[in-house]
Amino acid sequence: MKLIRHGELNKEKTGIVLFDKYYDTSSFGEDYNEQFFESGGLARLKAYVEQNKGSLAELPAGVRLGSPIARPSKIVCIGLNYADHARETGATPPPEPVIFMKSTSALVGPYDDIVIPKNSVKTDWEVELAVVIGKKASYVSEADALNYVAGYCLHNDVSEREFQIERSGTWDKGKGCDTFAPLGPVLVTSDEAGDIDNMRLWLTVNGKKMQDGTTANFIFRIPFLVSYVSQFMTLLPGDVISTGTPAGVGMGFNPQTYLKPGDVVELGIDGLGTSRQKVKAYGAAES
Repeated sequence: MKLIRHGELNKEKTGIVLFDKYYDTSSFGEDYNEQFFESGGLARLKAYVEQNKGSLAELPAGVRLGSPIARPSKIVCIGLNYADHARETGATPPPEPVIFMKSTSALVGPYDDIVIPKNSVKTDWEVELAVVIGKKASYVSEADALNYVAGYCLHNDVSEREFQIERSGTWDKGKGCDTFAPLGPVLVTSDEAGDIDNMRLWLTVNGKKMQDGTTANFIFRIPFLVSYVSQFMTLLPGDVISTGTPAGVGMGFNPQTYLKPGDVVELGIDGLGTSRQKVKAYGAAES
């Protein structure tokens, strides 16, 4: 299945994609949240859609899409998980995964604006494959890890490099600003996601190709990451693990290049759709 959420920010209703068209499933009566995933919601939704697919209302063209999942308990990110990205940033590929957290208040829809934070001059882009957890995971084995995955999403791990690197402390300060986690357009369930170890992912800024990579170049693959993170924290249903970005971020250019108001970022991953964000300055009027 391909799950969507639609409507006004923070008031989204649920939906689903059938034959490349968007349909409302709000009469299903549940949001795509922790309780939904924890209680077998995907199976219930599948049965509901099968029983009602002839009467589901098609959504109008241009409807706003929100994050395909409700706000999770946490967004866990993996740093430096592509060797080419580690090289471009001057970092040594890590012996174990680099973990940092992204504020859940950064979560927005796939076509919402990216807001450059107040006092920011180094806002950057990162196309990433995001894993959505389907059931509570604590100390899971690598061999069993994919059984804890509900599905996959496209994620732009927007990052403020000065806040992240030059302001002392952890990376989290440069990762959790409002609008810094555009997710979606869809959550593709594991059974339909295809080969997660061989997905092309790309990103453009103003039509210029910046990133063009493949998950075949992961340093740490998804089963290992799910197992590894679960050794340090309990992953709850609906939680997100974002798996890192390939080369081509603004910080890696010489000279470095960063987002500015009016820029348009477009990105995509095979089978998971594409998203598009316009960049605006903090305090600017809504576009």
